[in-house]
Amino acid sequence: MNKTITNEMTHSIEELRELDKKHYLHPSSSIKQHQEEGPAVIFTEGSGIYLKDIHGNTVIDGLSCLWNVHIGHGRQELGQVALEQMSKLAYSSSFTTFSHEPAIRLTAKLAEKAPGNLNTVFLTSGGSESNDTAFKLVRHYWMLKGKPEKKKIVSRKRSYHGVAMGATSATGLEAFRKFTPSTAPDFYHIDNYSVEAFKEFIESEGADTIAAYISEPIQGTGGVIFPPENYFIEIKALCEQHDILFIADEVITGFGRTGTYFAVEQFGITPDLLCFAKGVTSGYMPLGGVIISETIYNDLIELSEGTFFHGYTYSGHPTACVVALKNMEIIESEQLVENAKRMGEELYRGFRELQQKHAIIGEVRTFGLLGAIELVEDQETNKRFSEPIAPKLVADLQQRGLICRGITYEGADSLVFAPPLIITKEQISEIITVLDDAFTVLQ
Repeated sequence: MNKTITNEMTHSIEELRELDKKHYLHPSSSIKQHQEEGPAVIFTEGSGIYLKDIHGNTVIDGLSCLWNVHIGHGRQELGQVALEQMSKLAYSSSFTTFSHEPAIRLTAKLAEKAPGNLNTVFLTSGGSESNDTAFKLVRHYWMLKGKPEKKKIVSRKRSYHGVAMGATSATGLEAFRKFTPSTAPDFYHIDNYSVEAFKEFIESEGADTIAAYISEPIQGTGGVIFPPENYFIEIKALCEQHDILFIADEVITGFGRTGTYFAVEQFGITPDLLCFAKGVTSGYMPLGGVIISETIYNDLIELSEGTFFHGYTYSGHPTACVVALKNMEIIESEQLVENAKRMGEELYRGFRELQQKHAIIGEVRTFGLLGAIELVEDQETNKRFSEPIAPKLVADLQQRGLICRGITYEGADSLVFAPPLIITKEQISEIITVLDDAFTVLQ
């Protein structure tokens, strides 16, 4: 019988599957499917761009798990610094101005890497907390400025900003908001990538009621969708004209994923707030945050009185902070930002070759190491299949040794990719070969 060891207990694979079904409520999963089939895979280890499961099968991690394992799996350097920090000071609160060196060094490093005058950092445990923090910050800011009526948050349809209450409410993908009947008030969703829609919203609602506009530089969960040329320049100009703060959600796109350290650097703007998570630690520890402009922070200093009533138990977690610092050091020393740009071009070339060979491939696109393949019934007319085929294809690709994600929200039918930034040209070729085999069988 196959055995695996967890802590001091020995369980068969079958026992682990039953324990999983009975005790583990999985995030973003089908509860019914889980109960019928058990966990789709139980991973045991990872190395570089590869993951290994409990049966010994190895697969390419074509999505960096959840867009976040930038430096690849199995990096012992991060474990070493975590061990050293845990041996000295594993945890310390940052409430009531308590501090410690890892948080001080990390926030200074983040300010150094952030664009423009983004210079002060509030730390969280992840992306949803980061976006929720940004929403609270901008509303608090306008209260201090004597404009408490400025509280509306504007996002876009097909956007994704997390699953905390505020983050869910800001998310434009309707499926996430339908999960609960009680989303937060004062969140609005305008047409995707339409400057005119934002102008009309400002005119209809009144700029004096709008606190902030939030956007992913490139939509991730919505399907790896890019903005039109000059879109963000025009949106930022409207924000400045009407005294509306601009929040960049760089949870997926930050830390080199798009070929620059932060994606907004490629769109000619500096946001007022920048939310981050995922790639800051490459997923080795939970960490996120919000970087705010000097302008906002100086106003907070001048106008605030008493306690700043916002904070998480793990804001500025010392061990997470040292892991982030080592992760950022590796991103720089191994030139992974530059590699993401180069390998993104390689990935695009591979996608184009597949597109020319397989009639069910529609548009293909990459932006650094974010990529998507649209699936179509008719390549010439771009007609979609009556039922999305991405889920079936994702399952087949997993059996062939490649993990990616299928996007079927609101009429989409596409495969999306975000491999670790350490990927090589030869490994890109591996991905293209697996995809080629799968498309050949499917046709």
